[in-house]
Amino acid sequence: MYTKPHILLNTLVILLALTGCEPNSAKRSFNTYNDRLANVLDTSPATINDDELEAFPEPRDLLLPVEDIRIDLLDAYELRKCGLFNLIAERNSILGKVQDKTRQLRYELILLNGLNHCQETLPDDSEVLPMLAGFKQQKQAQLAHHLWNMFTTEKEWRQQLTIHHQPFELGLFYGFDESLNAFNHLAYIQQHIQAGTSIEEKQADRLIKHQEQLHAHHYFGQLIFSIQLSTLWLDSITNMLEKSESALICGPNRNQQQAEYLSNVFYKFFVNKLQPYLAELDSQYQQISPALSELLNPDHAKNQAITPYYEKYISGELHDQFRQATLKHVSFWQRTFKRCNIKVGIH
Repeated sequence: MYTKPHILLNTLVILLALTGCEPNSAKRSFNTYNDRLANVLDTSPATINDDELEAFPEPRDLLLPVEDIRIDLLDAYELRKCGLFNLIAERNSILGKVQDKTRQLRYELILLNGLNHCQETLPDDSEVLPMLAGFKQQKQAQLAHHLWNMFTTEKEWRQQLTIHHQPFELGLFYGFDESLNAFNHLAYIQQHIQAGTSIEEKQADRLIKHQEQLHAHHYFGQLIFSIQLSTLWLDSITNMLEKSESALICGPNRNQQQAEYLSNVFYKFFVNKLQPYLAELDSQYQQISPALSELLNPDHAKNQAITPYYEKYISGELHDQFRQATLKHVSFWQRTFKRCNIKVGIH
């Protein structure tokens, strides 16, 4: 049977609209787990209050000053002999003066690589060599600030660090690979900057590719929100369970029905749905935090505006709370199963 195109289109629009209205699967799973446990225990479900999260600082508070140092084009003309003149002329053009911070960092890295090449290839008696040495020293000293400014104030990069108030869906962690690769690449560049060694042009070019790939994501800010929300839920649900612990009658020669019902809820909603989600949050944080720890270290950047954010999310304070909440929750079930003589893993 033939279906008119406009009918198919209208149906698709309706389906997409309905899908967009569906509650987040992580939120739904925590809510359902909470409600089912409360129902078995005949108590009120736990509630959570969204804590105010430490915001990523504003660009004006993070931006580090960088003096605009340019080479005179009359001197730069001599650099035709080592292939650097066109690069400098392009940077001094109208378009070059308005490039974004990612392209500016790319230019600075390629420029330093070119300066090294010129120092190695120009004749020893070249009049521009002393000028090149001073210019290179100044540019090298600015590189760390260029990297910091790009990462913390450029839209696509800071978008990854700004808190995104929507948790990841169960099993869907969009942006992880893109962010991990990008942050690791920036850490690689930072290591070379700190060591005073040059970056190959193809490695500088990768900055643009990473910037493009990050455009659609809010990865780390979403990871932080997911960990925070999970911590709040775990603490609240565990607190509800512990308050009802003494009223749970089970064990040898006791009616096990309530304990069995609780066990069913635990396996169906926590073990099968929430535990894999929590484990993935933990794993991804551990993989991505080392690079961020280097890139956002307040002592390296000489910018203390980042300190509260860094201490809460990068150095591990929130992650420690998340792990403690998970351990406390699992510990309740371990001692309950032991007391009620319910075999762990048999369901």
